[in-house]
Amino acid sequence: MNENITSELEKKIQRFISLTLKDIRVELAEEFDRNFEREAFFCDKWKRRKWNDDESRGLLVSTGALRQSIQAEVVGQEKVVFSSALPYAKIHNEGGTITVTRKMKGYFWIKYREAMRQRSFKRDGAQRNDKKNRGINSAAEFYKAMALKKIGSKIIIPKRQFIGRHPDMERLLHEIAMANVKEVFNN
Repeated sequence: MNENITSELEKKIQRFISLTLKDIRVELAEEFDRNFEREAFFCDKWKRRKWNDDESRGLLVSTGALRQSIQAEVVGQEKVVFSSALPYAKIHNEGGTITVTRKMKGYFWIKYREAMRQRSFKRDGAQRNDKKNRGINSAAEFYKAMALKKIGSKIIIPKRQFIGRHPDMERLLHEIAMANVKEVFNN
């Protein structure tokens, strides 16, 4: 009879762990995704862009690739690991500096020329003063400023954390664990 109680308890513990890890993976994935909507890490707002070439798009959102790259994996019966395979994910999540290289300058000159070619003109040859051209001009200004930076100068990328530990996350984990204790052990 003692073995049956031990076996039953072990099954409940395994069910609790499995259920809790699954719930953590789902709930935190949703919260980390919401960080892009909030433009904040939970309640800690992200620093705004210095050059805002497109008011209509949010921070860290151009194509949506960074947001979509976040993966959650349950590792054994111990933890849930969130990660991104994109090479620029870490610098945006943690912040840091980038050293300007000759290759970067060349890239920005190309982007500048592309932006300038997209402008539209009137029949008399004057540039149109419409919303599209104003957006192109501000993008071109940004690319030109980046292309004119000196080789070896530093670009500071502010920390815009979207994955990691936060007190709100700890509270959510506690709620998940308590709900699962009630569900598994009170039945």
